[in-house]
Amino acid sequence: MIFLTHLDALSEPGARGFDPHGAGHDTIFVVRRAGAVYGWRDACPHYGDTPMAWRKDAYLNARGTRVVCHAHGAQFEMDSGACVLGPCLGQTLTPVRIRVSQNGEIFLLEPEDDHNKSSAA
Repeated sequence: MIFLTHLDALSEPGARGFDPHGAGHDTIFVVRRAGAVYGWRDACPHYGDTPMAWRKDAYLNARGTRVVCHAHGAQFEMDSGACVLGPCLGQTLTPVRIRVSQNGEIFLLEPEDDHNKSSAA
């Protein structure tokens, strides 16, 4: 697991980008809405690895109701990642697995976290 942030650091609704593997730019983002937290890869499904935000942490529309791709104008549901407006209808954002601890810490789960869970069981 990789620590990303604390729940208190995300507004409601809100979004924030992260660079958990040191790529030099945000590669994932986390969205908070209605008490739930969702993690997404920071790449528009319409065109490869196009980053979603037009500036740091600017992932949501003005009303804070959808995720928006700055390059294509595509809009996505915050909870399902489904494209509901724009050139990628029928496509979805790529989810990343996150976990919120009981004390509000948000972690990115890595594939090896599954291995560690199963070997500890």
